[in-house]
Amino acid sequence: MPHKYHFDVTMSCSGCSGAIERVLKKQDGIANYNVSLENQTVDVETDKDYDSIYNVIQKTGKKINGGKVVS
Repeated sequence: MPHKYHFDVTMSCSGCSGAIERVLKKQDGIANYNVSLENQTVDVETDKDYDSIYNVIQKTGKKINGGKVVS
């Protein structure tokens, strides 16, 4: 059953949001994702655990200000 995660991520430009989109696109097991530069958020629907998605986003060098399991 897929999990839904929400992250608040500091992104200053389309390059920042694009970097996150690229790493999420490369991951297996991600059913859907939405990266919003305007809202400074990343929403992910995946079979993977929270920590693995957190680490993938963190490796882009962007600051994660918070996150939560939505379902």
